[in-house]
Amino acid sequence: MFTPVPDLRPVFFVVGIMLGALGVAMFVPMVVDLSFEGLSWRAFAISGILTTIIGTGLALATYAPNPDLRAREAFLLTVFSWLALSLFSALPFVLNPMNMTWTNALFESVSGITTTGATVLTGLDNMPKGILLWRSILQWIGGVGIIVTAMAILPMLKVGGMQLFRLESSDMGEKILPKAASIAAGIGLVYVGLTLACTLGYIAVGMNGFDATAHAMTTLSTGGYSTSDASMGGFMDNGADLVCIAFMMAGGMPFGMYLLMMNGNLSAPFKDSQVRAFVCVLLVLISLMTAFLWINSEMTNSQSVRLAAFNVVSIVTGTGYATADYNAWGAFAVAAFFAFMFIGGCAGSTACSIKIFRYQVAFEAFRSYLFRMPNQHAVAPMRYSGKRIPEEVVYSVMGYFFIFFMTFAIGAIVLSVMGLDSLTAWSGAASAVANVGPGLGEIIGPAGTYEKLPNLAKWVLMLGMIVGRLEIVTALVVLTPSFWRV
Repeated sequence: MFTPVPDLRPVFFVVGIMLGALGVAMFVPMVVDLSFEGLSWRAFAISGILTTIIGTGLALATYAPNPDLRAREAFLLTVFSWLALSLFSALPFVLNPMNMTWTNALFESVSGITTTGATVLTGLDNMPKGILLWRSILQWIGGVGIIVTAMAILPMLKVGGMQLFRLESSDMGEKILPKAASIAAGIGLVYVGLTLACTLGYIAVGMNGFDATAHAMTTLSTGGYSTSDASMGGFMDNGADLVCIAFMMAGGMPFGMYLLMMNGNLSAPFKDSQVRAFVCVLLVLISLMTAFLWINSEMTNSQSVRLAAFNVVSIVTGTGYATADYNAWGAFAVAAFFAFMFIGGCAGSTACSIKIFRYQVAFEAFRSYLFRMPNQHAVAPMRYSGKRIPEEVVYSVMGYFFIFFMTFAIGAIVLSVMGLDSLTAWSGAASAVANVGPGLGEIIGPAGTYEKLPNLAKWVLMLGMIVGRLEIVTALVVLTPSFWRV
């Protein structure tokens, strides 16, 4: 027997609060646009008023004291919140004087809120400041949103092995909302502090206040929206790319680690196995790409290191900034960057894609399997950060790998059927599901945009972005008949 979810009131209550906050946020770019004598302030005013009224009304209509949000409602909240925020954040793009179509506006907002960074816009250098700031705000909101989701909700829902990062004394008997609110408070403080530090870093190397603020938001969120068509390549003369590398890596680190460091545990980064693995992977890949550039181009050693380091970190963390068109570096570089899309940062970070810890769990499972092959009775315990890995975590991670690559393959095939060339279709699907941003090839590569793609292809990519940001399993669970069965 199929029945509705027992209580949707807390779900809509939280979504209403989020929309109300989003509406208030729209007034910030409105003020900025007015101060720069832009023409988009009316779009933000109308959108802000409409979104605030709808969000506040929804929250008031579904208010309940001590809301009880448990597993089933948490799945729905995760899906509904990202869908609602994506839809309403598209309003300023639709209503602004650029006359964007609904498809393009929604593509830009979905890409922003999921911190993917794929864009359909060109002429960024001359675009109204309000629009540029709004794109950055969306990615900043999406970045902190996914951290809270990854730390407070996904571990309790046991999505893709995330139960490894379950907070002590947390279980499904606890209410999720108080836990999420507590985590959000600490994370918010760290997030704002790092954003401010990044802003000051950009200003120190010559960026003006507006560009520094906008880029700080999209750097720490590993989103990659820029205020220039040249991306970060337009600001690297004074070393902005070096500041960017540092804070892209900071965004790719687990934010729980920062909370531990705030509480006096300064050795936390050295004790976290995924942090150590993340840094080692980056060093190996940067060295590999540097050697390739040094051997196969006329670049100096410093140029090779700088370009390799920036673009490798950008793609691995899913930020999507570019300082060069690496499509022109040759077949090896194209293949390498395609593979880098599937790595990702640490769990509990703003980074996207598969993430380092899942590769660590998969490696442990493979090592145990090989060890037991000659002797079926041998004991080969699997460990992560010194702790034994439960079998359910291994199954969850392996299932995630299967579903991730199946989703990617299906998306690529669908895009190919629409007439896109193979490189565009496969890299576009990978970029969407992994939330990386730029793809490969002349159309959607680092020097191009997604504007030329057919509308239907953009809808497929939007679906991929949302599913990828929700760790895929979260979205699929809601679509299963058993989810709706009591």
